[in-house]
Amino acid sequence: MDEKSICRNIKKLRKQNHLTLEKLAGLTGLTKGYLSKVERSEKAPPYSTLNKIAGALGLDVTSIFEKNIKPLNDIRISVQKNNERNIIKATSQLSGYDYEVLCANKPGKNMEPFIIYSPWEITKKYSHEGEEFIYVMEGCIEFLYGEDTYILEQGDNIYFDSCVPHSGKSLGNKKARLLVVIYFYKRNRQ
Repeated sequence: MDEKSICRNIKKLRKQNHLTLEKLAGLTGLTKGYLSKVERSEKAPPYSTLNKIAGALGLDVTSIFEKNIKPLNDIRISVQKNNERNIIKATSQLSGYDYEVLCANKPGKNMEPFIIYSPWEITKKYSHEGEEFIYVMEGCIEFLYGEDTYILEQGDNIYFDSCVPHSGKSLGNKKARLLVVIYFYKRNRQ
């Protein structure tokens, strides 16, 4: 899925929720002008901003990555077959990370699971509400958490408060493959 599709989905989801740009701006803390640029594909938002927008819409951030937007349903279980996963390729806004979205069709999640392919360079640190769990499935990463650095190899895992700035990069000649689960304390549901 490319950036333009993601931006179009934001507009579709906003309209499905009967929200104006002004109302969405108030719910996210973002400006109306910025959101307008996002919807017109002029400004691709980083993952943390996508999460704010999704939360304000009462959705999971993975809903924004779906190819076919469907109305929000009450689904108690979500099964996703291997060939149904979306891979969002690295962009400048995603700082070199490729994302494989897991359980995208489950609305109302408190956790966001996905697989990340970590880049070789750290271009920015992230911080957001909630907690995060990372399990190294393949490869090795250098993980930065605040002022501390950790080397994590295949089979290692880390669980942390994600409000502290954090990031990671692959070490070696192959991108590290990570299972990541983010838990959000709160949702900006309507």
